Amino acid sequence: MKQLFFLVVLMLGSFSCATTNTQDKQKQYEADVIIYGGTSAAVTAAVQAQKMGKSVIVVSPDKHLGGLSSGGLGFTDTGNKSVIGGLAREFYHRVYMHYQKDDAWAWQKKSEYGNKGQGIPAMDGAERTMWIFEPHVAEQVFEDFVKENNLDVHRDEWLNRESGLVKKDGKIVSFTTLSGKTYRGKMFIDATYEGDLMAAAGVKYHVGREANSVYGEEWNGVQVGVLHHKHWFAKNISPYKVPGDPSSGLLPRVSGEHPGVKGQGDDKIQAYCYRMCLSNHPDNRIPFAKPAGYDVSQYELLARVYEAGWDETFEKYDDIPNRKTDTNNHGPFSTDNIGMNYDYPDATYERRREILKEHELYQKGLMYFLANDPRVPQDVRTEMQKWGLPKDEFKDNGGWPHQIYVREARRMIGHEVMTEHETLSKRPVAQSVGMGSYTLDAHNAQRYVKEDGFVQNEGDIGVSAKVPYRISYGSLIPKKEECQNLLVPVCLSASHIAFGSIRMEPVFMILGQSAAAAAVQAIDANQAVQDIDYGTLRAQLLKDKQRLEHMPN
Repeated sequence: MKQLFFLVVLMLGSFSCATTNTQDKQKQYEADVIIYGGTSAAVTAAVQAQKMGKSVIVVSPDKHLGGLSSGGLGFTDTGNKSVIGGLAREFYHRVYMHYQKDDAWAWQKKSEYGNKGQGIPAMDGAERTMWIFEPHVAEQVFEDFVKENNLDVHRDEWLNRESGLVKKDGKIVSFTTLSGKTYRGKMFIDATYEGDLMAAAGVKYHVGREANSVYGEEWNGVQVGVLHHKHWFAKNISPYKVPGDPSSGLLPRVSGEHPGVKGQGDDKIQAYCYRMCLSNHPDNRIPFAKPAGYDVSQYELLARVYEAGWDETFEKYDDIPNRKTDTNNHGPFSTDNIGMNYDYPDATYERRREILKEHELYQKGLMYFLANDPRVPQDVRTEMQKWGLPKDEFKDNGGWPHQIYVREARRMIGHEVMTEHETLSKRPVAQSVGMGSYTLDAHNAQRYVKEDGFVQNEGDIGVSAKVPYRISYGSLIPKKEECQNLLVPVCLSASHIAFGSIRMEPVFMILGQSAAAAAVQAIDANQAVQDIDYGTLRAQLLKDKQRLEHMPN
């Protein structure tokens, strides 16, 4: 009887061990290239690696792919669209093809929308591209890329930033997510807006604005007194609870700190916002509701702006198809939540969720304020009440975007650093892996009290890049002594102001593709990413229709 008992125990133990081993194996994943992130760059990187014959896994913290490109930013910041090639151009071509279908126009006739664009045609009959689109259309294009290329995408998987990354002899071996899944690869690509994998790998990075002295720049650092756009207080507005009385205390969303000296560095980052997609079609509109936690005092400063005669509320309600908008920040007090994101880049996941929730409350409260508060001019309230969140976008989130606009977070200090000298074509770039062309564009970083006692914003910069510029391969890779098998196409190595131009969604798609091509080459040559032959990489990128130089007409 005892022998039978021990036999049963032994069998049960063997079964238990087998089950455990099976479970462990189910949580172990391996591929040639591991991509962390769910952004547009992550998708193009995965497609490129797959097309070049390598196994690839996309480990996405996001459930929805595409980042900002599918998250409300449908009025694309393109700059010179002639330098957008490769998979990025394929993306915009597919958008074009979608809007050639009659059933794409559910809420508006195609002829009614016409050919609208941001200084460029929205639809280009010669090259068959479209640069303005609805969020769900962009997301479907990314999902089509996934399906057609049979990509392995693991969603809602969050890097264990504290202890999940294993590194040996200067290379990442694997990383583990919070769910316990482990991903091993030969090459890794960090395609997140935050640079979490890069940071976990011990790669040096910067948060905030460098002093101009660091790279010999003009437009970096604190920019007190520089007022480039229309996102500043053109009239004297008191920042105090009782106008003109400092003893009454500051209004919400005004800093009492000294703004700093022009040109000096700080740890402040440009403001974030949600790029809301709004609809004014009565059958596709969710009216702006009063959000839980609404506090009207948060918008007192805006009420005073209106009282001073400001009337530009709807200037950045940019039309996208089907009677919708890509709604962006405009004016001295708008959707940009100035000063409320400084700790976001290095924050824990829990703290980031708090920041996101605060931004959501601020922005939903702002919309409710504009549509209902009696201190808002009647014509603005009347118009605002025609708008709302769209029923047919972000359906699992009540019409609210999944992705906040992380305009800037960590930036790698890599093998090479892109600065304003390169983006303004004052200094040549030798090893191009793509091109940028957009204005050096930074949003406000702080709202402060001037010496005269009135409120002002600071940090909004717009400096034209008059000709397209090359982006260096060296800006995608860390220094060799820090990591030899990591590429970073989003939180790439750039100064704050240079990143202000590079940080456009088409460029992220371009750099994602180029990073993947470099990763595959490094695998094939059994080399560190710092040691690959640029001539070979260049030939591959040109073959894949990337545009590496500007050919003026």
